Formats: sequence, structure tokens, C-alpha cells
Amino acid sequence: MFFQHVYDKSLAQSSYLIGCQLKGEAIVIDAQRDMDIYLKIAAQNNLKITHIVETHIHADFLAGSRELAFVTGAKLYLSDEGGADWQYQFDHVGAKHGDVIKVGNLTFEVLHTPGHTPESISFLLTDHPATSEPVMIFTGDFVFVGDVGRPDLLEKAAGVLGSQEKGAKQMYQSVQRFAELAPFIQVWPGHGAGSACGKALGAVPSSTVGYEKIRNWAFQYENDEKGFVDYLLTGQPEPPKYFAMMKHLNKVDRPLLVEVPQHVKLSAEVFKRAYKDCIKVIDTRNKADFAKGFIAGSINIQHNNSLSTWAGWVLNYQEQFILIADAEQMEEITRKLMRIGLDNIYGFVSNVHDLDIELQTADVIDLDTFKTYVGSEDVQIVDVRGLTEYNDGHIEGAEHIFVGTLQDNLDKISKDKQVVIHCQSGDRAAIAYSILRKHHFNQVKNYSGGMKEWLANGGKTV
Repeated sequence: MFFQHVYDKSLAQSSYLIGCQLKGEAIVIDAQRDMDIYLKIAAQNNLKITHIVETHIHADFLAGSRELAFVTGAKLYLSDEGGADWQYQFDHVGAKHGDVIKVGNLTFEVLHTPGHTPESISFLLTDHPATSEPVMIFTGDFVFVGDVGRPDLLEKAAGVLGSQEKGAKQMYQSVQRFAELAPFIQVWPGHGAGSACGKALGAVPSSTVGYEKIRNWAFQYENDEKGFVDYLLTGQPEPPKYFAMMKHLNKVDRPLLVEVPQHVKLSAEVFKRAYKDCIKVIDTRNKADFAKGFIAGSINIQHNNSLSTWAGWVLNYQEQFILIADAEQMEEITRKLMRIGLDNIYGFVSNVHDLDIELQTADVIDLDTFKTYVGSEDVQIVDVRGLTEYNDGHIEGAEHIFVGTLQDNLDKISKDKQVVIHCQSGDRAAIAYSILRKHHFNQVKNYSGGMKEWLANGGKTV
């Protein structure tokens, strides 16, 4: 058996290519949209991709299953569980509980594991040349290392009212059935630490059924459904704004993108015309470089592992945008953005200093200056971290406005007071600062050291 775990750090998302080397056949589970990586792996190992499957209708990334099926001619197997509202609206082979998908000498038994979503399925792998017992289970967003999938996304992100408690109860039942599996079976989930699809995902890429029964909180509520439901629904992180769009695009027929697009480097003249036409500018430089000189109205989303997540909060799917980015980074940035369907890149510029445009500078303050503002009635301190982080401990008097929803809550920012923003260690505050400056809040300062520096220097929280 051939096995390859493909991990996208930017979305903490796992996909898998598993092959029968004797027959030369392979299956891909939960493919990312820039699917050329699977073609390369298959070619390097003399395998042909013959089967493609998904564990559920994803909310956090745009699946590349259809692109991969188009290029390879492989059969696409998708869940037909969950009821009429949770069916894929394009051609596929339906997969239901108890079905068996054969890939060479390997078999994948379909298990209906609802909870995270109604149609969620897992795949139980048996490597028949080696054993007649299942050896691996691919759980998608059902069971993670140390956690289980959140059932509140449908209500919070997709607007399906009343779904989270029902999903939590389904998750409880699915967990009880999962616990009956052999303890030696390896667990390969759809996400790792950093994903918004749970609240306590472990950094280890895989586990076993037996290990999860010992260490995963979800298996400690064997006879307490209410306790399980209450804990599962408490303290979940805010679902990114783009999740609702992913749910839609992964369910319906849509245009396919089978190659990574190449984007044009804009001349100063072309950039100025586009800028004048109000095309949004996303500056992917380091926050310190941005602070030293930035284009008025641009938003600073640094090129790191969180780029696509924050871009999904800030951008919409109808508008074009220009990137400030190094040319050698553009392919990687494009891949990260296309994985959540943000394809409307107008072009890019590498050096803001070559545009002959007057630049602005950010007002970044240090800890000593920040201390002079704490407790002042003339200052509004805004904590832009997540709500759970804020509730766990914040600076007395600080108001909470999560950076992801800041654009929808500008009316809560004072126009009469000095405004000081902060997050944990500066990255989210840089985004928030640029958003506020874009919307003409000019009395705003960025305490970039954030809670990390505040606490390290003995600062108190409430």
C-alpha cells in the first residue's frame, strides 16, 4: 500500500493519496483546489488516480475534487447521506453508509458519521494483502486529534437556524459508535491545529482510536449527552466570514480552475488607474514594513500561514483586488487564495516606493506609551482578539470588537476619542489598524506588542 499525507499549513487542512501499488490504482481524499500536487505524487509512484472522495461538504476550503476528476477521469464518490438539503448538486457516484469502495486490493468502507454536518462520512480502510482487519479511518471533520468537529458552523456561518444543537446530539451518537472500533486503527483527520473547525485540535497529524478514547475530551462523556453537548457548543472560535461561500460553492455546479493562474505585474500607470477606480489593495508585506510606508486605503494582511483566512474575512467574492507582494511569492500567495476561491486578483505590485504615490505611516506605540492610555476616559481601547480570548482575560476597560467583524462594526469606534487597538502579538492589530485607516479613522494608534508583551511585563487583566 502507498500512503501520502498532504498538509496545507495555511488552512491546517489534510488530504490523502492512498494507492494499491500492485494494481497501480489510487484514491484521493478531500483534495485541495490546486490539485497538481496529487498528479505529481501519482506520477512519481507509477499510480493512476482512479477514485476521488470527500468526507463532507467543506466550509473552510474550496475542494479540488471536481478539478481532479476532470483532469484524471477518476470516479467521484460523494455522500448521499444527510437528507435532501445536503446533497451535492452535480454528477457523482453516491456513497451511503455501508458501501464499499474498492481501489485495487484496498477497500474503503463508508461510515455515516453525522454531527459536524448531516452528510458527513468517514472511510474505513482495509489493506487486504496485509490483513482482513481495518487499519485506518479517514474522519474528515468528525474526529480530530484531541477534539471533534464543531456542529455550530451551519448555524453561525451558513444561517441554518436550530442546527447546532441537533448536530451536537448527532455528534454524540457518532462518537459512541466510533468508540466501538478496534483501538489499533489509525485515525487520519481532515484538519490539524490552527483550523477553525474545532477549538482544541492537536498538532500531531494522526492518532489511533485507542489513544483518542484516552485523551480526547469527547470520549469522556460516555453516559452524559447533555454534558457533551454543552461542552461542545461552548467556546468555539468565530467561523470566518468566507465559510458560508465555501459551503455554497462546494455544493453547487461551478466553473473549474485546473491550473494555477499567472498574474500580471502592474506598471505604475496601470496601478494608479485601478487605484483611482477604487480597486481594493491588499498589502502582504510584513507589518513592520507596512507601518513604515503604505498606500492610503490598503489593508495589511501579511503573507504567512493565516493569509487566506484573514483574506476570507476581509474580501468578498465579487470584487477585484490588487496585491502588494514580491514577484517570487506570487505563486504561493495565489495558491493560498485560490484554495478558498479568491480568484479575482487584478494584478500585483512589488515595490510601493516605485509608484510615485505619497505613502502614509502607521502610528505604532510601545508599552510605556500604551500604559499612559490605560484607564483614561479620553481613550477607547479596542481588543480585536477572538471573543474566547477576550473573555479569558483582557485589560480593564478594553472593549471587544473582533478584527474579522470590524468592518461591520465601525459605528462602535469612537470619532471623538483617541483609539488604541491591540491583539495578542500584533498581526491582527495590523489588519485592524489598516482597516480603520482605510475608513478614515485617523486618531488611531496600534499597540503592536499586544497582550503577549503586556502580560510578560506584569500587566493585569480582568
